[in-house]
This record gives sequence, C-alpha cells and structure tokens, in this order.
Amino acid sequence: MSTFETIRAMIVEQFQLDPALVTPGATLESLKIDSLATVEFLFLLEDKYKVEAPSEHAELRTVQDLVNEVDRLVAAQHGGKARETDAA
Repeated sequence: MSTFETIRAMIVEQFQLDPALVTPGATLESLKIDSLATVEFLFLLEDKYKVEAPSEHAELRTVQDLVNEVDRLVAAQHGGKARETDAA
C-alpha cells in the first residue's frame, strides 16, 4: 500500500469521510479537518510510521502535503521510503 493509500484510509476512518473526497489535492480545510485535528492526526501518523515530527512542521494544507511530510520524515529518520508498520 502506498503512503497516500494508507493515509487516505486513516483519514477516512478517523474523520468518517467519504473516500471519494480524500484525494491528493483535497485541502484539509475542505475536509473539515482543522489545525488541532491535523496535529492530533500527525500523532497517529508518527505512531503508524515510527517517526517523530518536529514541533515546527511544514505547512500542511492538502492530503498530498501530509503524504510528502511522512515520506520526508521516513527518509530522514529511517533512510528510505515510507512503509506501513503494524501499529495503529
């Protein structure tokens, strides 16, 4: 499963959204995911991918921004592309 597919499934489950709405270009705002919910969701992503996001994180506006940030963190902290773990 790709990073996008995994994050999409997590967003759909966490926020009870129609999967068709969760596209790479969908803004978090359009999905009714506010900044607090985004931070809380980042904690779930940290657990899932076994990474640690800095307290000052990149500007996350779209689903693709989340995917890019996870891929960046995994590459920096694990030296490779994002992979699912058994966590979550």
